[in-house]
Amino acid sequence: MKIFRHYGDVPESCKGAVVTIGNFDGVHLGHQALIAHARDLAKGLGAPLAVLAFEPHPQEFFHHDTECFRLTPLRTKARLLAEQGIDVMYALPFDAEMAQRSAEEFVRGILVEGLGVRGVVVGADFRFGKARTGDSRLLAELGRALGFATEIVRTIVARDAQKISSSEIRAALKTGRPQDAAKLLGHWWMVEARVEHGERRGRELGFPTANMPLVGYLKPAFGIYAVRATITENEKPVGVHDGVANLGIRPMFESPTPLLEAFLFDFSGDLYGKHLAVELIAYLRPEMKFDTIDALKAQMAKDSEAARAALDRAGARC
Repeated sequence: MKIFRHYGDVPESCKGAVVTIGNFDGVHLGHQALIAHARDLAKGLGAPLAVLAFEPHPQEFFHHDTECFRLTPLRTKARLLAEQGIDVMYALPFDAEMAQRSAEEFVRGILVEGLGVRGVVVGADFRFGKARTGDSRLLAELGRALGFATEIVRTIVARDAQKISSSEIRAALKTGRPQDAAKLLGHWWMVEARVEHGERRGRELGFPTANMPLVGYLKPAFGIYAVRATITENEKPVGVHDGVANLGIRPMFESPTPLLEAFLFDFSGDLYGKHLAVELIAYLRPEMKFDTIDALKAQMAKDSEAARAALDRAGARC
């Protein structure tokens, strides 16, 4: 998948695509349904398949002082989109100039003149342009006038008729329900980062951990999780391990910033500097402060057994 950060830098070979537009935070089942419709349209037109998303997320631009809410930073989002078979990603900057573009200016200047789109696929609740004044109906009208196909996809719901939205997924993660989040995502939610050097407390306790910062992600419920971790080198997976992780501030040691600390079962080796993708499979318990180190070590052993059992129950299911 090719990624472009400005519509003025796109070569002719990457124009003329069928584009689906959205934030794609999480690349959840609703997003995947949009992509499937766009894929069919692109195949029919013999056009490349593309997505258009904004970086930063528009909410980050307008409310930059709020706590991070992102399910997927750009790197993770791009990888998930590539797995959906996207040919081109237009990750356009959302700035003051973009925020001031009218709906018609966005369509004419970016979609038509900049990207030369042959088709656009959006959800029924799609809004765009300055103050979100444009909607899917206006997009369809402009498409007819300017010569590109438009497809409006109805709202996608889960099997239990629950609306699939990034907001619902965030709520599930914030309340310690990673399985519920996965049902809406269509995949396990994960944290991806390079492993950092820590204080080596886990090693001293007999549970050496891979320490990862929670930069660019929302903060799920703090506590102990059953996890599955994929180790990558040179952008390729080189190993997958079950494990148990502490996500939070470690009340025994009072970490200044939240961390994800993962202990990988049946792993020996050096993870420092390697890229790790840790999936949250099951929430086991909240963080706790213990009276003694021995009590903490005993609980960590119990947590490891509980994580193994939870992972056996989960299998590969979302």
